[in-house]
Amino acid sequence: MVKRNALGRGLGALIDDAEKMKQKAGINEIELSKIEVNPFQPRSNFNAEAMEELAASIREIGLIQPITLRKIAQDKYQIIAGERRFKAVQMAGLESIPAYIRKAKDDGMLEMALVENIQREDLDAIEIAVSYQRLMEELEFTQEDLSSRVGKKRSTIANYLRLLKLPAVIQKGLREQEISMGHARAIINVEETETQIMIYNQIIKYGFSVRKVEEIVRDLNDDNDEKVTNAKKQKYPKEYQIIKKQLDSIFNSRIDFSMNDKGKGKIVIPFKSANDLERIVKIIENQK
Repeated sequence: MVKRNALGRGLGALIDDAEKMKQKAGINEIELSKIEVNPFQPRSNFNAEAMEELAASIREIGLIQPITLRKIAQDKYQIIAGERRFKAVQMAGLESIPAYIRKAKDDGMLEMALVENIQREDLDAIEIAVSYQRLMEELEFTQEDLSSRVGKKRSTIANYLRLLKLPAVIQKGLREQEISMGHARAIINVEETETQIMIYNQIIKYGFSVRKVEEIVRDLNDDNDEKVTNAKKQKYPKEYQIIKKQLDSIFNSRIDFSMNDKGKGKIVIPFKSANDLERIVKIIENQK
């Protein structure tokens, strides 16, 4: 049997169909005045332009995706997930909003709000990191727990959490999209806060790519490693210092040359890439 097209049945029929679908899906129409925002909401920034576009869409065709609420008192509800949609409906001038009503404790609310927002509303990197941190601190979750809850690799979660160790000015820059998460992940490999901020300012001033920042950080760390190595090495006779310089020249690299009091030691030839390693191997082969 061919189903009759609803468009031929008039607006009243369409409204009836919509109401039946809501009832079947367990969706309730809740007055905005009876709803309060979720105190555990991880999102704190809402793009004004995107909110206006969503509000305009709601005025035109209504809210497609209901929000999720929990009942906290008689005729009083709290948002579990969907604060952005709730605010857009307010902007659209409506008096009620379609919602799922779900039972949840406060800790369950935090988890549910986080998971839904990460999966559907694309929080910025710092908001995600803060949310992960709160779950670990307030609910005593491990990184493994978070991994299973949000469907992310443990290493991914660890990378987000490391962002919270960056200076506040860099975190702010990341939130405001002045730098990318790739930039931030490179910067965090530098230990000194002042150097981190210096690199951040250079990114803003010169528009460095992530690859360029990774190169800068790698060179800085190589220099620091060499300083530490030189500080730990024992002194050796002057003639061996000349040998070290000769090796530096042959391999076009800063050789790690060390020797103890008994005359035993080692030579370490560092390389920066697979191509650099091949270059060194060819030099050794040519010395045969």
